[in-house]
Amino acid sequence: MAGRLYELPPSEFTAARTAEARAAKDAGDARLSRDIARLRRPTVSAWAVNRLAREHPDALAELLDVGESLRAAWERQDAGKLAELTRRRGEVTGRAGRLAREGVNLSAAAGAEVDQTLDAAVVDAGAAQEVRRGRLDKPLRFSGFAPAPVPRGRPAAARGRRGSGTEDTEKARAEAREEEARKRAEVEARKAEERREAEAAHREWREALDAAEREHGERAEKVARLERKLAKARKKLDDSAQRLEVTRREERHARLRLER
Repeated sequence: MAGRLYELPPSEFTAARTAEARAAKDAGDARLSRDIARLRRPTVSAWAVNRLAREHPDALAELLDVGESLRAAWERQDAGKLAELTRRRGEVTGRAGRLAREGVNLSAAAGAEVDQTLDAAVVDAGAAQEVRRGRLDKPLRFSGFAPAPVPRGRPAAARGRRGSGTEDTEKARAEAREEEARKRAEVEARKAEERREAEAAHREWREALDAAEREHGERAEKVARLERKLAKARKKLDDSAQRLEVTRREERHARLRLER
């Protein structure tokens, strides 16, 4: 039931949810009706990721596999693997993001939320499960640059090569931080662009509103003038009707006197 609803575009979700809840209630299942009614309408970005899970499962599976491998490499502090997977992370996340946007006109902010959700699915196992289900109602977010906290102890193999291994690990961490900083910069740039677009749209509609208000005021004044003229004309018509009635009465009386 929920899966079918979350396949729908957000614009169609509320009406379909209401219909499904009513159908369940009419069928005598009040509990199911309440559960359906509690489902939240997805944001556009959440719907785009849900659509990715349904329509491009292979691309999503590749993304989540990279995330699982990345988390495992981080736990092992495998510098070589971390460097390789960090590069792959950017590739598969970018591909999945493009597929999520395919055929959908997303705003800059919604596109940024799609990217944030996919990044969260890479670094967090719980987020990966939510994305895989395809029933998100809002975007996900992961605040750190690493998939998991750095372990307190180092594996024996790692302790045995403190030289180049440490340098490689630090390099992988630096690359991860740079990648995360780049993504944050992209998000901020998208937000700034969306802000500029919103301001331009607001100016345009403000000007249109001012013009509409002026036009409405002019037409309202014209109608008021016509109504005043109509009121005067009606008054004259009433006066004329009274004079006509009096004239008819007097003419009738005069005619009766003449006939005598």
